[in-house]
Amino acid sequence: MIKFYEQLAAALAENRPFVLAVISGAKGSSPQRVGAKALFFADGKIAGTLGGGCLEAEVHSRARKAMKSGQSSTFQMVLDHDFGWDDGLICGGSVSGLILPRAAEAGALWRRLVKVTQPVRWGVRNDFSIAAVPENANGQWLYQETVAPPCKLWVAGSGHVAQAVAPLALQLDFAVTVFDDRPELANHNFFPPETQLRTGGWHDLLKAAPPPASAFGLIVTRGHQHDALVLSEWVRQPFVFLGMIGSRRKARIMREQFIKQNIVTAEQFDRIACPVGLEIQAAGTHEIAVSVMAQFIQKRAETRKG
Repeated sequence: MIKFYEQLAAALAENRPFVLAVISGAKGSSPQRVGAKALFFADGKIAGTLGGGCLEAEVHSRARKAMKSGQSSTFQMVLDHDFGWDDGLICGGSVSGLILPRAAEAGALWRRLVKVTQPVRWGVRNDFSIAAVPENANGQWLYQETVAPPCKLWVAGSGHVAQAVAPLALQLDFAVTVFDDRPELANHNFFPPETQLRTGGWHDLLKAAPPPASAFGLIVTRGHQHDALVLSEWVRQPFVFLGMIGSRRKARIMREQFIKQNIVTAEQFDRIACPVGLEIQAAGTHEIAVSVMAQFIQKRAETRKG
């Protein structure tokens, strides 16, 4: 989400005219969810997506007209046989949305959303003006959305899997912090500059202040002993989701040891995802990173929906 607003702010900084389109409603099967957005530029380029296909092509056509007229509008499209056959899009649902050629007038808001540290709610009023939504807002809004800061992702370990996960996680609006006792690996030669790095002895690293309640954790150190050490501390931290790389056998052995040593209860241990990642038959570190982040995206969506 933040990445889209970065694109929007960049267009403002470059003084590039654009039209903002937003999916404000969806019923049945549709190529995108409510909140999908795209910027349509005068040169034909698009940033973001409304789902592609004939839907996006139709909105693009309307956006070009809106750029010339300066007139905002709503749209509603039924994605049926008649609408989508030629483009191979017959979802059977319907979508509604907004076309906003004067979105640049809310430049201060867009720049604010790039750097949010607390959730900010914004919306489009009935007159198509765009503004932050006050707490006591009435129903005179065509669309509202809350933008939250990126979820924190703590990664224990800086090896090949962590190096593959970090750049992908950053692209997916996670704020990544990597912990390791190997500064020769935990440095910006191996991680993007946006990655926060914490190095030192593990016993010191594990004394770090607890993460926020919305944080995710991933344990991918260089061996079972280090994984167990980190897990013994992180299992008690308020992660919304905690995953650890390894086999089911590894998880079973650790579970038995942790319960026997009164480190955790069975219920606490069973909240850990090990092996972490969705079952996609991943082979190699980059595919493992995809499976891990797919699961984290899924859990993040479930958390925000709840």
